[in-house]
Order: sequence, then structure tokens, then C-alpha cells
Amino acid sequence: MIDRILVADDEFLLRQLLEETATRRGLEVVTAASGEEAVALLEREEFQMAFVDMKMNKLTGLDVLKFARTRWPRLLLVIMTAYGTVDTAIEAMKMGAFDFVIKPFSPDQFDIIVEKGRLWLQLNERDSYFRQELTSGGNVGGTDAAPRAIGNSTQIKEVFRLVERVAPTAATVLITGESGTGKELIASEIHRLFDPGKTKPYIRMNCAAVPENLLESELFGHEKGAFTGAVERRIGRFELADGGTLLLDEIGEISSPMQAKLLRVLQESEFERVGGTRTLKVNVRVIASTNRQLKKEVEAGRFREDLYYRLNVFPVHLPPLREREDDAVVIARHFLSLQERKLGRRFRFTPAAEDVIRHYSWPGNIRELENVIERIAILEDGPEIAAEAFPADMNRGAGKPVDAGKPATEESGNDFNLEQLERRSILGALTQTGGNRTQAALLLGLSVRTLRNKLNEYRHDPDMSAKLKMLPGGEV
Repeated sequence: MIDRILVADDEFLLRQLLEETATRRGLEVVTAASGEEAVALLEREEFQMAFVDMKMNKLTGLDVLKFARTRWPRLLLVIMTAYGTVDTAIEAMKMGAFDFVIKPFSPDQFDIIVEKGRLWLQLNERDSYFRQELTSGGNVGGTDAAPRAIGNSTQIKEVFRLVERVAPTAATVLITGESGTGKELIASEIHRLFDPGKTKPYIRMNCAAVPENLLESELFGHEKGAFTGAVERRIGRFELADGGTLLLDEIGEISSPMQAKLLRVLQESEFERVGGTRTLKVNVRVIASTNRQLKKEVEAGRFREDLYYRLNVFPVHLPPLREREDDAVVIARHFLSLQERKLGRRFRFTPAAEDVIRHYSWPGNIRELENVIERIAILEDGPEIAAEAFPADMNRGAGKPVDAGKPATEESGNDFNLEQLERRSILGALTQTGGNRTQAALLLGLSVRTLRNKLNEYRHDPDMSAKLKMLPGGEV
């Protein structure tokens, strides 16, 4: 969650502009007029994100960044500058900056950075799910350790066998799987093994989180004056990732025109910034991920076949949690231990509670499981967590196997119809979150835009439209 932001810049007008922009979005903002003041505020108060100017008297933005990396490693620090170059951007990213932005920038760009920050924090919270517990000789960081997912299923072991084989190569990887299965974490693991010395950039891009009219600029950058609001040159994600890895998350959401432009980069390793004429060459290892079945998207004419084959050089499929035997219980215990450390209380599941976990189908996969465990831990005093602590719809299937693919939220005449499963999952998530789209999208592992598009489609269906009106808040 991002609710407090620090803005450090020696220009009063920019501090004021960013403060007004963030405040209108419900964020609390504290400003600093120098690097020294920024460090003092960081020592006294807690922030999730900081926007810091590159050039300030005495302590520069990079000085603040160096200091913050050692003291507050979880702080998302964005470097701002009016004199951006590729070299300074890459230097800042290698030093641990969360992002790099050229001043002045628009409210839309601010929104994108904050949203990426929220996604990053969610990802970071889940990162320990894929990390091995370190018990030997102070090997902090474990850069040489093989990745291991929590669980003993043959499916997840096969995933990591593939990861270990492809990581040292420069092959393009396509990670597929349902929402909430951990695709971003697998991509991170591939880059970690690809770059054990941590010298190469790792840049992430959620294609669904960026408005269509800004996506090309985010990927390839733009020149000054390329379009209204382009007051300075912007460096794109491909340039920032040169020599390293670029993750294109939710690749199935990009439009046909963008697919053609992306294909060219993958084929030729070159592109032009928006509004530019100079061709730039890059050496980038691309990892793409999607919850869509791209082969079916190709057959339906919604995704380019040539791009699909360019991306699908080395496919890695993440199985849904319902297909991973008893891994759900092992993972639930892990998430419960994380909550113990956060809340300072001791917990344990009763056998009946583990039976609920084992037999519920988890349509939202690991993400849903984590959210459920966190909610239960907050509500329960402990130490025992009984089956009754779980939502009633989950208890419905306890004690008997649940058909694969069937959410325990609603009975259905066809347990294997994907469209019906999708509709039930969305209705269940909206019901559980009281009609809150943002929370429902997080529970489902979808972007808010994707969920909104689905709801718009459903309103043309009389049956679904009636069900949506019955939800809290009516038309959601």
C-alpha cells in the first residue's frame, strides 16, 4: 500500500505541483527543499515512495539514493531530472532506483509510477514465497542458491527445472498461467540466475497498467515535442533494459499496432523513439507473461501469429494451485508464518482448517490464498485457526474433493465451461469485496482495466446484468 510520499526538489513550483497532484489522488505528501532535509525526514518518518531530484546542492538525488538503499531498502525511490540521459538513467537504476523520470512530467506519468509502485510492493510481499530459507553460513541473498518454490508437487519442480535451464541463456521466455500463479516472480528468478552478479538492468513493464496512448512512449521513449505534453526527451523501457532483461507483463493486452512495433524490436533489436528519426540498437533479453491463451488469441485474430512465435521461444507454464496436490496447505502455512511475524501473534491451523484449504479450488490461485490467510490472521486471536474462520463458501467443499476448475462460490450445471467459471469468479470476488473494483481486481489477479472491460461486456447479458445489480453498490 502506498499512502505517504516524500517529494524532494529545490524547485518550489515542482514541489507544489507534485503535492497537489498526489493530494488529489488521496495520498499524503511531505516535501523537502534539499537532499539534507529529505534524509532528515526519512530518518524521522515513514514513507513508501520518494520522488527525489537528481541535482540539488550538497546532497544530490544519487546521494540520497545511496543513503536510502542501506537504511530503508523497501523505500521506492524515483529519481527526477531535467537533464536525463541514458547513462544517468542506467546508473540510477543500477544503484537501486525504482524509476527514473524526466521533468516536467504529466499527472498521467505520476499515476503510472505510483501504480507500478503498488504492484511492486505486492510482488515484494510475495517474493519470499519463492525464496529458499537461508540456514547456512550467512549466505545472505542466496544469489548462488537454486530457486525453490514452497511445495513438493512434481508440477512446480518441473517449472524450476525449466527455469534453471533457460536462465543462463539469452532466449526469449513466455511465461503463461492463470492469474495469481506467480508469473512475475518466475521472471524475477530467471533474471536473478541470468545475472548473479547483479550488474545488469532488470526492467519491468505491466502492459495492461499503461494507457494505450502512452504505451509506445513507455516502451520506446519519445523526443521533445513528439506530442502534446512531451516537453522533454523520455527514455523508454527498452533503452533502460539494454544489456539486461525486460519483463513485458500481460503481453496479451497490447493492441495490434503495438504488436507490430514490438515484433520489429524482437526481430531487429532496433527501434526509434516516438517523434525521433535516429534508429537505436539494443541488446535486451525479453521475458513476456500472460494469463491469456495466446494460441487461441492467434486463432481468433486478436494476436499476431509471427509475434507469438517470436515470444514463445522457450515456454514456461505455471500450473494453477488446484493442480498442485497438497501444495496449498504448505503455502498457506508459509503465509501464516509471515503474518505471525507481522502481527506478533502465534497461529496454527487445525486439521479441519487444512482440510478446507486442501479441498477449495482457489480460482484466484496463490494470490487469493495469501489474501484469505492475511484476512483471517487479522481477525483471529489465535493460536488455533479453525475451519469456521474461513468464508462459508470455502467450508462448503471441505471434507470432499472439489472438481478441478470449479470455484466453491456457486453451483453450476457445467463445471468445465471456462466462460461460466470466469463469470462466477468475478461475481464471487465482487461480492467478497463489497463491490470494490480495485480490491476485486487484486483478488482475481487482473488489472482494473481488464475487470472493467469484462463488466462492460456482461452488462449486455440480461442474466449477468441482473446479478451485477444485486451486488453491493448496484451496478458496481
